[in-house]
Amino acid sequence: MIKGWTLTGYLAKQYAFWFLAFFVGLTGIIYLFEVAELMRRTAELADTTLGVVLRMGFYKLPDTIAKILPFVVLFSGMFTFWKLTRSQELIIARSAGVSAWQFLAPALLVTLLFSLINVTLINPIGSMMTAKYQALETLYLKGGPSLELTGAGLWLRQKESDRHYLLHADQVSMNPLTLQPVIVFIYDKNDVYLGRIDAPKAVLHGQTWILSNAWFNWDDETTGYEDEYRLETTLTLEKIQESMAPPNTISFWHLPRFIRALRSIGLPPARHELKLQTLLAEPILLCAMVFFAAAFSLRLNRRGGILNAMMAGMFVGSAVYSINNVVTTLGANQTLPVLLAAWIIPVLALIGGQATLLYLEDG
Repeated sequence: MIKGWTLTGYLAKQYAFWFLAFFVGLTGIIYLFEVAELMRRTAELADTTLGVVLRMGFYKLPDTIAKILPFVVLFSGMFTFWKLTRSQELIIARSAGVSAWQFLAPALLVTLLFSLINVTLINPIGSMMTAKYQALETLYLKGGPSLELTGAGLWLRQKESDRHYLLHADQVSMNPLTLQPVIVFIYDKNDVYLGRIDAPKAVLHGQTWILSNAWFNWDDETTGYEDEYRLETTLTLEKIQESMAPPNTISFWHLPRFIRALRSIGLPPARHELKLQTLLAEPILLCAMVFFAAAFSLRLNRRGGILNAMMAGMFVGSAVYSINNVVTTLGANQTLPVLLAAWIIPVLALIGGQATLLYLEDG
C-alpha cells in the first residue's frame, strides 16, 4: 500500500510539473502573439499606448487559454508518459504488476483537480478580465459602446399590471438607447394576443419608451396612427446592456442567475446555457485527452515509431477539439439541443480514448 501511494505521488508530481510547464510556456507564447496582433490593430491609433496594448493582451489571455486547455492536457500527458517510458520507469513498474490504468490514475486525478479549480476559481477571475478586455476594445478599437444582436434582432419582454409587451427591433443604437424599426406585440395578463404597434423607432427616456409615428393595430376601435406614443417600462439601459453580455464575461457562479434573468425579459439564453453546460462537461473532455495521450505514448519504446505515434495523438486530439467546436457552435445557434451540443463530444471522446487504450494496451 505504501509503495502504491509512493508511485502514485511520484507520477502525479511528474505529470503536474509538465502540465504547469506546458501551461506557462503556451501562455507566454499566446501572450506574445496577442500583443503583436493588438499592436497591428492599434498601429494607426494615436491614443493607444504600449501600456494599453499590454493590458489588453493580459486581459484577453484567460479567454484564449480556455480554448487551448485540451491541448495543454494532451501535450503534457504525451510528454510525461513518453519521458517515463523512455527512462524505463514505467516498464519497471509494469514488470512489478502495475497496470496502465494505475499509471493513468494520478494524471486523471491532477486533471480533475485542475478542472475543478479552473471552473470554480479561474473562470470567475477570467470572466472579469475578459469583460475588461472587451471594454478596452470597445473604447479604443470600436469607437464607443454598442450592443450585439443575433440574426433574429433584439427581443425584449416587459410585464405591467394588466398588459404584457414583447418588443422586437432589427437595430439598436446608443446615447440615447434607440430601437429601430420596432414592433410591440401586446398581450393581456393571461397572454392572450390583443394587437401590435409598429413604429420606425422607439427611444428610451428614463423608464418610458417614446414611439414616433406609431401605427396601431390593436382592435377595430384603436387602429390608426399617432405622432408620439409613450409606453411605460420597468426596463433600464443597464438591464438591457447586461442582458447582452457575452457568455465568456460571466462567471460560472453567476451564469444560472443570468440565464433566469434572460428568460424573464424574453431573450433566448441558449449561448449562456451552452457556456454553463460546457464548463460542467470540461472535466470529461480533459480526461479524454489524458486517455488519448496515454494510448499514443505509453509503449513507444516497444512499438517504435515515436514521431508517428506523437503525430497520431496530436491529430486525434485536434480532431476531437475541432468537432467539439463545430457541435457547440450548432448548439449556440440552437440547431442542436444545448445539452446534446455540450456533452455529446466529451462523452464520446472519453469512451473512444478508453477503447483506444484498451485496444493498444490489452487492459
